[in-house]
Amino acid sequence: MTALPPLVEPGRELGRDELARYARHLVLPGIGPEGQRRLASARVLVVGAGGLGSPALLYLAAAGVGVLGIVDDDVVEVSNLQRQVVHGVSDLGLPKTASARAALAEVNPHVQVVEHRERLTTANALDVLSGYDLVLDGTDAFATRYLVSDAAEVLGIPCVWGAIYQFTGQVATFWGAPPEGFEGVTYRDVFPDPPPPGASPDCATGGVLGAMCGTLGSVMATEAIKLVTGTGETLLGRLATYDALALTWRHLAVRRDPAREPVSALLSGPDDADPYAVFCGLPPSDGALTSVGELAALRGAGPEPAVLDVREPWEIELTALPGARAVPSGLFTGDAVAGAVDDVVAWAAGRPVHVLCKSGARSARVAHRLRDAGLDARSVEGGMVAWERAQAG
Repeated sequence: MTALPPLVEPGRELGRDELARYARHLVLPGIGPEGQRRLASARVLVVGAGGLGSPALLYLAAAGVGVLGIVDDDVVEVSNLQRQVVHGVSDLGLPKTASARAALAEVNPHVQVVEHRERLTTANALDVLSGYDLVLDGTDAFATRYLVSDAAEVLGIPCVWGAIYQFTGQVATFWGAPPEGFEGVTYRDVFPDPPPPGASPDCATGGVLGAMCGTLGSVMATEAIKLVTGTGETLLGRLATYDALALTWRHLAVRRDPAREPVSALLSGPDDADPYAVFCGLPPSDGALTSVGELAALRGAGPEPAVLDVREPWEIELTALPGARAVPSGLFTGDAVAGAVDDVVAWAAGRPVHVLCKSGARSARVAHRLRDAGLDARSVEGGMVAWERAQAG
């Protein structure tokens, strides 16, 4: 496969300090001064300043990308530091976009960093992505992956996608409408249907080898640089899979699904529902939520309420809620689910069950399953993160 044409036109001439900074790029075949000027003119958006976004952002900043956008609505926590190398101990509690911006300024002051301190939704995705030449998706939520892919296809820009789990990872370049002579392929062509909810554990329950994030995130940055400069062969039409334990790479050919209609608009639905969450089969809240304030009032008003903590044992060891019953969320999937549900039903003895996890995602899934079994189960909104913030005043 021949190289794609450069995505970005070269900009202004480089200054003396930039010539010195990018000296090792300027002698590279396929990049050189013109490719470096293309990088300086490029606008690249990175969705997620986490395990994959961290190394990608650092290397894109070091490479001299002119404008780097960062989408993330989370704050830095100590459990992030094992793999999210753009953040440090002094950043704990800061918004990830602010932490990353400060780190990137230290790497390369020539790069303009734009913070999008918000969660990507159907309401804002097209507006956020529309100002960029390409997008990197390093998120771990399937609903967000489909949203980013659809928004990129609607806008006609390429999307470099990466995913990690335990000791394995995947990277691909998707582009719904590449230049003439190249076949487009998107995330939906490769993954037309999302996995069943709970089939793919998140990092908290499944784990991830931190150093592997650097490998995959660096590949994503490399793909972006190749797209911008028109250098080499990208992963468009291929899915690269990495096994860190065996230290092997495999490449799978991927093609456009001829039966799939091109995406021309984002999914829509009722105002009170996330259409991408619905598409991915995530359970609706059905209004079955307990705020941390309501839970605190219940705990201080009389008989101890039934609180089910579905975090992992190591999470509970760090921050426990006294009186809560601990049952990891993984027991509510697969073959173990019937026994776990029966145990909770017997323990609750007709009481409403308030399900707690770290931030509310796992608890929502477990509460929905318990409601299916006939229990009055409510997810604690915001989880232990919101509880600790409320207790801190």
